[in-house]
Amino acid sequence: MTYRIVHELSRRIRVNCGRYAFTAERAAAPEAFLRSREGVESVRVSCTTGSVLFTFDPARKAAILDCLGAVDAAALPAAAGAEAHEADIEFRNRLLFVIGRRVVTRYLLPPPLRALYTACRAAARVKKGLGSLLRGRLNVDVLDAAAVSVSLAQGQGDTASSIMFMLSLGEILEEYTHKKSKAVLASSLSLNIDSAWKRTEAGDEQVPLGRIIPGDRIVLRRGGMIPLDGEVFQGEAMVCQASLTGEPLPVAKRKGNAVYAGTVVEEGELVITVTSLADESRIGKIITIIDESESLKSLLQSRAEKLADSIVPFSFAAAALIWALTGKAAKAAALLMVDYSCAIKLSMPIAVLSAMREAAQARIFVKGGKFLEAIAAADTVIFDKTGTLTEAKPVIAKVVPLPGMKAEQVLSMAACLEEHFPHGVAAAVVRQAEKEGLIHREDHSELEYVVAHGVAASYAGARVVLGSYHFVFEDEKTALREEEKALIERETQGLSAIYLAREGKLLGVICFSDPPRPEAAEVIARLKALGISRIVMITGDNEAAARRIAGELGITEYYAEVLPQEKSELVRRYQEGGSAVIMVGDGINDSPALAAADAGVAMINGCDLAREVADVVLLSPDLHSLVRVVRLGRLLISRISANYRHILVTNSALLLLSLGGIISAGSSALLHNMSTFLFSAASARPYLTKNEKQGAEHKER
Repeated sequence: MTYRIVHELSRRIRVNCGRYAFTAERAAAPEAFLRSREGVESVRVSCTTGSVLFTFDPARKAAILDCLGAVDAAALPAAAGAEAHEADIEFRNRLLFVIGRRVVTRYLLPPPLRALYTACRAAARVKKGLGSLLRGRLNVDVLDAAAVSVSLAQGQGDTASSIMFMLSLGEILEEYTHKKSKAVLASSLSLNIDSAWKRTEAGDEQVPLGRIIPGDRIVLRRGGMIPLDGEVFQGEAMVCQASLTGEPLPVAKRKGNAVYAGTVVEEGELVITVTSLADESRIGKIITIIDESESLKSLLQSRAEKLADSIVPFSFAAAALIWALTGKAAKAAALLMVDYSCAIKLSMPIAVLSAMREAAQARIFVKGGKFLEAIAAADTVIFDKTGTLTEAKPVIAKVVPLPGMKAEQVLSMAACLEEHFPHGVAAAVVRQAEKEGLIHREDHSELEYVVAHGVAASYAGARVVLGSYHFVFEDEKTALREEEKALIERETQGLSAIYLAREGKLLGVICFSDPPRPEAAEVIARLKALGISRIVMITGDNEAAARRIAGELGITEYYAEVLPQEKSELVRRYQEGGSAVIMVGDGINDSPALAAADAGVAMINGCDLAREVADVVLLSPDLHSLVRVVRLGRLLISRISANYRHILVTNSALLLLSLGGIISAGSSALLHNMSTFLFSAASARPYLTKNEKQGAEHKER
């Protein structure tokens, strides 16, 4: 990229790369790229002027400028937050244009041209109002058109121009708030992967993700996130799908198996054939829900808007009556300048979208304002246990030795084999051995790892295998006597297990459980403190397991051995009893209950279906997000109600002042529009306290 230095200080430099060197959509990409360079302290890129402003370490100046010269802005992948950055730029440009146009037409145009320009702009407003009338709708568009028309008819062109200027500013603000909120939501769901390793005839080549097309083959190695949906072409690996399916343990993927964007290769290596692009991936489809969220208004907001529209005919009737009684068009026009609908329809959507934006910043995806209202009204929360109240991280529940062995020997031998591997089960075995202070010497050789099955080695001169039931008993032909089979069935009930065998003889069984999340008890206590009267846990586990978890978490109401179809029936039973229900779950079998609840909440590690059915998705695995969204919902309803009261009082006062002839039509329009913007600005204020936001950020880290 070519550039010239425009201004330079000791630690600050501005360069110009040419007008429109960066498009609005791509301005965030070079900014993010340059900010990541060593020695760069801050960067600001202007897509309009093509300038780049650096603050930097003087010792790195030459390297930074060389880096800038090597940048190919068109080839850089879109940076996270590019949509929000574009919305900011568009808002700023439109705002400056509208204000500049107002200054020019108000102070620089000759009066005849100013009058002609005002009439042309008014025609567009009148046309919009007439369109509403022809559709049988007497709404605020008609009121705006009438106010502008009356002002022009009285020869008050400046008043009409001021009204249209204020309306334009309101429209820009509302559109910006919508776009900004949607951009933040989309950014919170994006994978933020810039490139992928593409396999070609010449070898593996790292290319920007935007250049990958369906049919291309990409290479995925251990620890890497899968950036696109695809099908395994070659290789074998263990893939963690918790982000999409909620499965706590990694899943084996081989040739022909499907893999999904957002999942992670935990062990092994894959070459996949890409089947869909980013916008078509499963996560991409979830992002499209954002576009539908605007129609899901808060019910309180909808009622307020309908009431505001219903007042419009009375405004016309009052204006006509005043004109008939006084014969003064100015007084009648003053009434038309004030309406309740304008402030309600601008401030309340901003309040809802601000709440949704703040939820997204706290890693909470809300699909519409009405779901925040449903959460605010809820008095009952029903939790699914597994994967929701419990960890999706296996821990050893018990070690079952076979006759002739001790538990310590089984665990020590297993840890010796598993310490070489990074997957979750291996880590749990090693952690438990360390916790018990067991020393496991390197007594093995010829270690052989079989992906998705287990590990085999020569241990003290004998062949030892550790792994799944299928691997140990079917592949390795380990003998299994009836009494051993009965022991396994008894000890592993409700638990996952791996098996240790030597020379075809079973030595022991290691069982795993899914413990409660560390924050679960605190979250339940905080929900109760917020006024949630009933906390219920449902699970398919047996009574003993359910009772133990419920006791640890302080839950007094629980249901064990619940079948999937019974979960939704249980939700409806509470609703029929007069309760407003939040259902929190993560699995496919939770989906009917999530759909039946007044508000369904899914975890980020839930399955695709659960997340699509749910009304709210917690994008952080931390359950504290549930407390935040309940607080946010209640604060939103409180703000909408307060806005409604304040708008009624303020606009009623303006109407009375207009009726009394105390204020003119121009003053009425000015005060009305000023109050509308004040209400809108107040609606955009943060909801959560600084401490709550810092807590969310701390938990996320």
